[in-house]
Amino acid sequence: MADVEACLLAHLNSGGEVPDSRSYASSLRVTHDELEAVIKSLSAFRIVDTTDITKETWVLTDEAKGYVAGGSPEAQLVAAIPPEGASKDVLREKLGSVFDIGMKTAAKNKWIGFEKGNKDLVLRKVDTIKDDLQEQLKSLESGEVLSDKVIDDLKRRKLITKEKSIWYALKKGPQFVAKRKKLATDVTQEHLRSGDWKDLEFKDYNFGAQGQPIAIGYVQPLLEVREEIQNIFLQMGFTEMPTNNYVESSFWNFDALFQPQQHPARDSHDTFFLEAPAATKQLPEDYLEKVKEVHQRGGYGSKGYGYDWKQDEAEKNLLRTHTTAVSTRMLYKLAQEKPFAPKRYYSIDRVFRNEAVDRTHLAEFHQIEGLICDYGLTLGDLIGVLEDFFSSLGMSKLRFKPAYNPYTEPSMEIFSYHEGLKKWVEVGNSGMFRPEMLLPMGLPEGVNVIAWGLSLERPTMILYGIDNIRDLFGPKVDFNLIKSNPLCRLGLQ
Repeated sequence: MADVEACLLAHLNSGGEVPDSRSYASSLRVTHDELEAVIKSLSAFRIVDTTDITKETWVLTDEAKGYVAGGSPEAQLVAAIPPEGASKDVLREKLGSVFDIGMKTAAKNKWIGFEKGNKDLVLRKVDTIKDDLQEQLKSLESGEVLSDKVIDDLKRRKLITKEKSIWYALKKGPQFVAKRKKLATDVTQEHLRSGDWKDLEFKDYNFGAQGQPIAIGYVQPLLEVREEIQNIFLQMGFTEMPTNNYVESSFWNFDALFQPQQHPARDSHDTFFLEAPAATKQLPEDYLEKVKEVHQRGGYGSKGYGYDWKQDEAEKNLLRTHTTAVSTRMLYKLAQEKPFAPKRYYSIDRVFRNEAVDRTHLAEFHQIEGLICDYGLTLGDLIGVLEDFFSSLGMSKLRFKPAYNPYTEPSMEIFSYHEGLKKWVEVGNSGMFRPEMLLPMGLPEGVNVIAWGLSLERPTMILYGIDNIRDLFGPKVDFNLIKSNPLCRLGLQ
């Protein structure tokens, strides 16, 4: 680089100018990148003045550069065919991906043919060929101008791409010197010993220079959206429920919710059951008897399910399949407090399902749940709360569809209109807890509970434009996605 700088300064000092840095780099037999580094360094100290020259030029793709070195696909194909011919399989194995490209063009040029009655044997029909494509690519690479027809053909074959090139015209600057003196950046021990520090010229400090970027942590998108949703609940007067029990008994997860023991969700192919400890004995006996009774014989206006309820089944431990198991515990605890006081609860935490993992499903994900417990609540109250909650999420267009849940009646699926997809998408489930679930707990007559739930992953994927849930949560998380995401979330207010 020092030789390049010396040559350039000597050229300018002799009264010359450099109208085209590309041509000058070629005359020095160096790359333009090497010369450009010297030009930028000299320009920073105003030793030279530069004028940018910008032009869009056609450059070769990597594929085209391969054809410059080894010939066009059609030329490689003809060269690979021996005098007696060769089968397609042999040529394909020899040429790889070039074979299919070369076959089409070589046949069009009538350079090859096939044995009569045997379309698999490829024969040469010419002794010599002129590789026009290779010559065209070499000409373009050397800077020659080609006809529009040739350019269009190379574009169609995706062998060239347009690239913006920048080079420079150079002349002496206001601080021009024939030989640049190297500026010192530090005073060393050698300088102090020799005393030459008195004659040194020091490089000016750049107080506006940026420091090294600081390594920082990044917030996971799920945590960002979780915090926003948590703030919405708090603004609406809700209290967070403790969700630290990942392991739950079948009793709190299913039976207390008036879900029969024969329900398909309780099969091992839908639920993760524990081997050790396989069961729990820590269940409230009086409440357990009431739940057993309402399952077997009914009560509170219900016929029940009329089957032989088994305590062993209720004691099985599992990884909770929904956070409604937490809601059940909290409602039971609330029922024991006298006098009764209305409550608003919410939870956001992990749940586990024995499901196949794909772009939209995980075996471990997050569930958001909200519930209100008070006297005289109706379906209208539920719809009103849902409209308030989802409008805070930026989902103002809602529809409700009747649905079935073992522990809610009536039940509704929640749909929101997705402006990006231009269609209605399901965003959650909701309903009013059944009296068969609430009254055995000891809640007073006339107390109703409205509740709703949704996953945390779905709104996060919509807000961040993520189409594969595995990029968001789990062992295949894309860390670059987490680093590049902005702090603001459109749609959340």
